[in-house]
Amino acid sequence: MMTQSPETVRLLPLEIVEHSESATSAGAVYPLYEFEPDAETVLDAILPVYLQSRIFNALLQSSAAKQAATQKAMKSASDNADKLITDYTRLRNNARQAEITQQIAEIVGGADALSSSK
Repeated sequence: MMTQSPETVRLLPLEIVEHSESATSAGAVYPLYEFEPDAETVLDAILPVYLQSRIFNALLQSSAAKQAATQKAMKSASDNADKLITDYTRLRNNARQAEITQQIAEIVGGADALSSSK
C-alpha cells in the first residue's frame, strides 16, 4: 500500500493469437472462437469498453495511491506533533520546577538572614 512503482501497460494494439496447424501439432491447444455477429463488429463494440475500463482502473489505482500517501503523511505529522507536545511539556515542567526551587531557596535564605541578624 505504501510502495509506488511506475509501470507501463500496453493497451493497444491487442495481442492476437492465431490458430495454425503447426501450433496444434506442437502440443499447444488454442480455444476455437465463434463470433456472432462477425469478429469486427464484436471488436468494435468491446474495444471502447475495454479501453475505458483499463483507463478507469489506472485512475482508481492512482487515487488509492494518493490516499495512502496522504494517510502516511498525516500519521507522520501527528506522531511528530505528539513528540513535540511531550518534549515541550517536559521543558515547561523542568522550568517551573527550577523556578519553584529558586523561590524556596530565596525564602530559606531570607529566613536564615533574618534569624542570624537577631
